[in-house]
Amino acid sequence: MFSGSHVILYTPDAEADRAFLRDVLGFGHVDAGQGWLIFKLPPAEVAVHPSSGEPKHEFYLMCEDIAAVLAKLAERGTEISRPVSDQGWGLLASIRLPSGAELSLYEPRHPTAHGLPH
Repeated sequence: MFSGSHVILYTPDAEADRAFLRDVLGFGHVDAGQGWLIFKLPPAEVAVHPSSGEPKHEFYLMCEDIAAVLAKLAERGTEISRPVSDQGWGLLASIRLPSGAELSLYEPRHPTAHGLPH
């Protein structure tokens, strides 16, 4: 029924953050025209959490070894804006994009939907 998902990051410096995703994180991409890069992401999953406030969306990059990923990103000059913390359900950290926006990373400790058929 669905062929994938599309995530949009709104940022005050889209050009710098696109270069970061391309050059530092190494995500493959296509140019949709006029410099609008569309990046290939790793497999995705979605969770629905209850909320008593306004609806919102969050975006996390998942990894199998968060310490190794953060070490590699630090070698590439990436600022670790929030060090690893144990949330019970997983290990959580954040990096700073060139625009100043934060991007969260986590190493899950819960079952994931990766590997399930579409």
